[in-house]
Amino acid sequence: MESLLEIKDVDRRFYAERLRDWLPDELVDIHTHVWRDADYRAGVPSRGQERSVTWPARVARDNPIEDLQETYRLLLPGKRVTPLLFATLPQADNLDRVNAYVADCSRRAAAPALIFSDPAWSPAELEERTMAGGFVGAKSYLSLAPACIPGKEIRIFDFFPREQLAVLDRRGWIVMLHIPRDGRLKDPLNLAQMLEIERDFPNLKLIVAHVGRAYCDEDAGNAFEVLAKTKRMCFDFSANTNGRVFEQLLRCVGPRRVLFGTDLPILRMRMKRIVRDGHYVNVVPKGLYGDVSGDRNMAEAEGAEAAALTFFLYEELDAFRRAAERVGLTRADLEAVFCGNARRLVAGAGGKG
Repeated sequence: MESLLEIKDVDRRFYAERLRDWLPDELVDIHTHVWRDADYRAGVPSRGQERSVTWPARVARDNPIEDLQETYRLLLPGKRVTPLLFATLPQADNLDRVNAYVADCSRRAAAPALIFSDPAWSPAELEERTMAGGFVGAKSYLSLAPACIPGKEIRIFDFFPREQLAVLDRRGWIVMLHIPRDGRLKDPLNLAQMLEIERDFPNLKLIVAHVGRAYCDEDAGNAFEVLAKTKRMCFDFSANTNGRVFEQLLRCVGPRRVLFGTDLPILRMRMKRIVRDGHYVNVVPKGLYGDVSGDRNMAEAEGAEAAALTFFLYEELDAFRRAAERVGLTRADLEAVFCGNARRLVAGAGGKG
């Protein structure tokens, strides 16, 4: 049987020398996607696909629960990992199927899950679907905002309407928020609406994904000064390798509101992230992910540079390790970030983490 991933000596050394002993033994991955290729029609774009980057699709055609568990076994040997599951971006007619698959995976793997919500649902429909599937909250995406709204003008409330947030708040459920807009975390409207959610919906458990998409220093602006006013919202650092952003986040909100997440399967990518002209670029081995010449977020390496590349997951974790050391996190702090904080949120939403 062909292995899901090729594990090279460079990977084994990286994990053994930098990560294995530093990581706690128990991990909760707060940000993972599971889906089956069979639930998608070939050649049909996902909803609002033009509003999102396309490079993640190069990493994996699908990510069934068995592949996710095998990824943990291969990349995090010796660790016990519990994921929080949700689907990936749906097509126009398969949202029910992809959510049903996530609910089934949740039951079979004894892992909590979020429903992928549609902003067109009524509040009652969101509540009924979430309860029926045994979900502990919702995740949505800017691509599901009404098609009449230009991509650069999408607001948080266009894909998480206030009426839906009221239901999530009343139930004390989790909201996984991928913020929109080109300004990312520093965007004043994003920040204002994040603060509004914290103020008006105090019982929902807000998780801002990817540290608000602050992948580059330029994405942060004065956001951490603004966010210092917050008391409850949490942040996952999935698919982010910016140690300076991690350090600012930890100093701003403290380790009890920071969460480990991966965004698997894209963290299976073999790469190193750099910044070029204020935007991130994933440097990958030449030819490994097809022709990337037309993608501004991709570049290629050859020879010794390519041979030194390891997994996106390891780059993320190593960047967080270095930030944690600069801030002076204790072992108890690390156990909170990598496990305890997520378990608290999931338990508070009525699930088991």
